Amino acid sequence: MPELPDVTIYTEALRVRIVGELLESFRLIRPFALRSVQPAISEVELRFVESVERLGKRIVIGLQQERFIVIHLMIAGRLLWREAPGARPLAKIGVAAWDFPNGTLLLTEASTKKRASIHLIEGREHLVALHAGGEEVFDLTLRRFIDLVKNQNQTIKRALTDPKRFSGIGNAYSDEILFAARISPHRLTTSLNDFELENLFLKCREVLLEATERLRSQFGDRFPGSREITAFRPEFAVHGKFGQPCPNCGRPVQRIVRSENELNYCAQCQNGGRILADRALSRLLKDDFPRGFDPQEPE
Repeated sequence: MPELPDVTIYTEALRVRIVGELLESFRLIRPFALRSVQPAISEVELRFVESVERLGKRIVIGLQQERFIVIHLMIAGRLLWREAPGARPLAKIGVAAWDFPNGTLLLTEASTKKRASIHLIEGREHLVALHAGGEEVFDLTLRRFIDLVKNQNQTIKRALTDPKRFSGIGNAYSDEILFAARISPHRLTTSLNDFELENLFLKCREVLLEATERLRSQFGDRFPGSREITAFRPEFAVHGKFGQPCPNCGRPVQRIVRSENELNYCAQCQNGGRILADRALSRLLKDDFPRGFDPQEPE
């Protein structure tokens, strides 16, 4: 799922292309993607775009008279920009198209599970109601960050990805943040001491800022391609790197698979060499499930 750095890049790329432009038409290819009926599509057409914003992991296109188009990409949704006005949506994966005088914005979803959504909103007060309430890491003080982490006793992985606490952090970047902070994803929030929490706060900002700057440098003035916004990036330290050597200690990166998500971590750097239990795998292997590294295994 595109997270804060990815959605930031999308909003910046859209801002320079469509702010001040007239939305000539909104073509809905997959009707069930539209999750609201008020206002009607005709009420957002033929209005000028005034803003493009990020709301958590959502992209908000603001139009005249407080009309908003809210796009949630979910796991497999992606945006494409075509310079040709009226460009045809991609076969099979096309969800929607927005036509402007200078080009067409396409929403695609390459998944059998159709989760990407579009809301049409009238009035900023109704727009705010869509937001889960999570706060922006870059707007927080250390004290407020600690309060948000500790307001419930649960794993730190779950706390970081809770959209009611933090805005825009998901599965991939929480893995990277926790690795950078050298904290096990299964540590309980109330077990973290002040030094660990301050370090985690700094690593949240550092990882997200570096990722955003890296993407800005990668794309420059061009719009991201369909496969260039991904949760599995070559520069990641652990996320999506199961079995590959940890860039810090060289031990193999571990994973826990839950539903469609994959949690990745380094057992040596983040958990004192102990491998976290994967419920499905540990039940299958029982006593053969590895609890740590073989002491004879070479470094």
